[in-house]
Amino acid sequence: MQTDIDPRRLIGRKAFDSQGAKIGTVDEVYLDDATGTPEWAAVRTGLFSRDAFVPLEPSTFADDILHVPYERSLIKDAPDFGVGRHLSPEQELQLYHHYGLELSAAPESPATPSEPSAAESSADRSFGRVAGRDEGGTRAP
Repeated sequence: MQTDIDPRRLIGRKAFDSQGAKIGTVDEVYLDDATGTPEWAAVRTGLFSRDAFVPLEPSTFADDILHVPYERSLIKDAPDFGVGRHLSPEQELQLYHHYGLELSAAPESPATPSEPSAAESSADRSFGRVAGRDEGGTRAP
């Protein structure tokens, strides 16, 4: 996906699957904790339905539409983690497995547990943070 786009522009936009079928509307965008680039979008799949996480890396955003290169059935079967919260490394790993994405791009676990530095603690808290929200999780102005 384009990395120069403001992820807040995705919110409220329609999302379509690989066959051109409407999936739903982008509810939230989750940023990579290390790079700050958009990584996942939560797409509302229907009026009384849930949000499904879709990867943004192989997706394209053109003409105010998010085109996701996966079939609707796979998207609707994605793990459900709810929205508005941080994605844990384990949750993101589940999403990588679900979509068959390369694990080399997935977050790595440390080989041995150790006391995290202040920078690492901050990164852990912001893992999968939501675009347009401050550190406390509230919507930024």
